[in-house]
Amino acid sequence: MRRIERLFVPLADPGDPSEDLGAAGYRGPDTDRSGERRMITRTRFFSVHLSRSARSGPPPDPPPPPAPSSGLWWQLVAVAVLLGGLVVALALQTPTSSTLSYSDFVDRVDAGTVQQVTIDDRGSAYGTLSDDTEFVTQLPTALNLAGLDAKLRAKQVQVSAEQTDDSPWAAILLSMLPFVVFAGLLLWVGRRAQRAFSGGGIGGMGAFGRSKARVIEANRPTTRFADVAGYDGVKQEVSEVVDFLRDPEKYAAAGAKGPRGVLMIGPPGTGKTLLARAVAGEAEVRFLSVTGSEFVEMFVGVGASRVRDLFEQARKSPPSIIFIDEIDAIGSKRGVGTYAGNDEREQTLNQLLAEMDGFDQSVGIVVLAATNRPEALDPALLRPGRFDRTVVIPLPTQSERAAILAVHLQGKHFGPDVDLSVLARATPGFSGADLANLVNEAAINAVRDDRTVICADDLSSARDRLLLGRRESANALLPDERTSVAVHESGHALLAALCPHADPVAKVTILPAGMALGSTQQLPEVERHLYSEGYLNDLLTVRVGGRAAELVVFGEGSTGAADDLSGATRIAVRMVREFGLSEAFGPVGYGSGDPNYLHADTSERSLVRPYSEHTQQLVDREVARLLRAAEERAVALLTQHRAALDRLAAILVEEETVDGEVVLDVLRAEADGARPQRLGTT
Repeated sequence: MRRIERLFVPLADPGDPSEDLGAAGYRGPDTDRSGERRMITRTRFFSVHLSRSARSGPPPDPPPPPAPSSGLWWQLVAVAVLLGGLVVALALQTPTSSTLSYSDFVDRVDAGTVQQVTIDDRGSAYGTLSDDTEFVTQLPTALNLAGLDAKLRAKQVQVSAEQTDDSPWAAILLSMLPFVVFAGLLLWVGRRAQRAFSGGGIGGMGAFGRSKARVIEANRPTTRFADVAGYDGVKQEVSEVVDFLRDPEKYAAAGAKGPRGVLMIGPPGTGKTLLARAVAGEAEVRFLSVTGSEFVEMFVGVGASRVRDLFEQARKSPPSIIFIDEIDAIGSKRGVGTYAGNDEREQTLNQLLAEMDGFDQSVGIVVLAATNRPEALDPALLRPGRFDRTVVIPLPTQSERAAILAVHLQGKHFGPDVDLSVLARATPGFSGADLANLVNEAAINAVRDDRTVICADDLSSARDRLLLGRRESANALLPDERTSVAVHESGHALLAALCPHADPVAKVTILPAGMALGSTQQLPEVERHLYSEGYLNDLLTVRVGGRAAELVVFGEGSTGAADDLSGATRIAVRMVREFGLSEAFGPVGYGSGDPNYLHADTSERSLVRPYSEHTQQLVDREVARLLRAAEERAVALLTQHRAALDRLAAILVEEETVDGEVVLDVLRAEADGARPQRLGTT
């Protein structure tokens, strides 16, 4: 089996048709591969030397520990004393001896099991039995107890007498002690709660009404633009905010006003929060960071109070930046999904609108916000004067991915076979967070093999794990299943090599990983932003190629093509309904019907259709026609190249994993007239 250096690639853009344009894989019918990503080719790696640029200053010193509060210490001691007294009082009141009736007591005296007894002037008696068990009893003073005295003497029981205190106050106080301790504890807790609610804070809410914003002072070293890899256009967009905070007089002299708010939108993991910290670091001003979910609590009015307190903190030390992460938690459209007459979230939003519209621009306060759901925000929040600018932070490009990888590889040892340009080309559609996770998984793979140097194989294994799942060595296929999977994946690979617009094959494997029994991985030669009709038709042909290979070799299909058919159907639906690539349907585009355009969730798209049932029937017919045409084309090509299909399937059964060059070699050998033994029946 030849050694293979391989890398995998995700989809380019979740918002474009490439969300469904990925590598075909052989899976079971219940497999969900909505996050499927495209693959890359076998490639050579070159040595890369990274300069470890210095960060923007030494790491910040840890904050000093808070000074101990003597008042709080004494309060804790008081609570401990009260609880201890309560425990002691309950222990004193808890009976530790057994109670005997007078008859039982007399019987035990007759039996000689009573060792000692003490009798008071009220007839109460207590003592010890022969087994050291304590007892208490009450003697009936109305009876003649002379006979009992004689029995005690006869049995040589030690008898003592004691006189009780005539005052009942001791017993009364002792019985009331637990209630006094409990009442004192309730009083102390009530006083503490009263001070918390009325002892300061905006709106009389005290600690509940105060903002939970985390403050980064201007004199502390923090993130700079140099620490944000890539995104040069985005950094240029927000650099004017930094310039305004540094030199507001320049804008005032020209009669211009700096931006009051900047809204950053983009998919998760693209670095919106990191960019906000970089803005604060470049401007060297106070930075107040809070998330949208921290405003609203269980108490009414807390959200509005915290908004007021947040802006009050910013006004006390201008210039400053207020950063609200996940602002859609409080900035969603009002009146949507509200069933009660009063919505605490809407009160918080109204207060935020008032604060952003009311603070003096000369104070030097800029509001930054981040969200990945811009379509859910209230229009009043987005109007000029509140958020003057909207900065879109998309998924990184190839050059930006290379820069991000360089940052994440700093401080790590990697081998000379790792080429950052190849890695960047291999990861279209990866966000900065995805790339960080990829490098971390590769480092874990190296540690698992007792190494400290990350090599290309570690990165390949990390992609396998992220894209397909962990490989299970115990998940061995039956011999017939291995042959079926090999034929299925060979069909995908050969059609990818035969179709002129298809992406080249990177790797073919029949090793199960996650829910996939095998996969054919392709490498896009370039990052596409537009897809031609020819490319999409070839994509459909490659998608149904696994099923077509099964039909050619075995004469029947299997459940392994379920995911392929699902992905091909999604592509065909968009070709007909959105892209106008159907002759029968015409140049009509209805759109996806999904307002959440930053995500590729299609679960609700079919619920709202802006066309009639007759139009839907026409769409269904056209989708079926496209899929049937793709399958017929795939069957014809594989029948024509049956020798190559059999040869590649046999190689896969033997070697389990091959690269794209093997696929091309098989096609060249077929052209030279080699005739391998056929698999299955036709």
